[in-house]
Amino acid sequence: MGALDGLGALVTGGGSGIGEGCALALARDGASVTICGRTADKLEAAAERLRSVVDRGAEIRTIVADVTKEEDVQAAVAAAAKPEGRLDAVVASAGGSLHMGPLVLADLEAVRATFELNMIGTFLTLKHSAPELAATRGSFIGISSHVGIQSERFLGAYASAKAGLDQLLRVAADELGPSGVRVNSVRPGIIATELMAAITAGGPVLDSYHRNIPLGRVGTADDVAALVRFLAGPESSFVTGQCIGIDGGQTLRSGADFSPFAEPLYRDQPGWALVDPPDADA
Repeated sequence: MGALDGLGALVTGGGSGIGEGCALALARDGASVTICGRTADKLEAAAERLRSVVDRGAEIRTIVADVTKEEDVQAAVAAAAKPEGRLDAVVASAGGSLHMGPLVLADLEAVRATFELNMIGTFLTLKHSAPELAATRGSFIGISSHVGIQSERFLGAYASAKAGLDQLLRVAADELGPSGVRVNSVRPGIIATELMAAITAGGPVLDSYHRNIPLGRVGTADDVAALVRFLAGPESSFVTGQCIGIDGGQTLRSGADFSPFAEPLYRDQPGWALVDPPDADA
């Protein structure tokens, strides 16, 4: 792969996990990277880790920003474009689920917050970075999820938000193509990050993942970062409007079973019988 020397990048949710891995891949190849997130201490710790392993002279900067707040996103984009005066790649990695459980028992605010973080946050990041990316004929990459196209019971809010994110970016690719901006998303499967530690530590949910992943293993942040690096660089100059899976082949089979997490939380609520009816002979 060609180096990214002299290029500028912004990674939202860059303080840990997939976002930090993407920032590392870009910086290792020469890009100056700005990472943003909601917690200053977490960002600075991630920046120090990145600086300790990047030896190409790339600059690592941080800015505190909540991607659900438009003024924060505007400030983050402006910070990432300076001092070089250019922004060549944006990775919208900020995301997560604020609800796990049956949709019929879901708290409205948790569902709304899940959509705000994943879909609206990506929308705002795209909206404000597009003019900068048009100036450099740059690349926008959204971090989606395999659950955007594959049902996993009890992750309905998160899955729907990621499905919306994918379609949002497909339309954006169509609209921004005349400006030379490439827009794609990637759909990771289960990735060994701190957010997934309760699953990757072992147990029936992890077992259900392994049964449904042809390659037979959990992914890593480096796996995702390598694909993001390709989409950010000149090697992918004719790739846009794509939603690319990186899940070990899980979408060939079935989603994982989150019942062991959901049942203890919800089984005593009347609505649980709608998703797990009692045995008719009991």
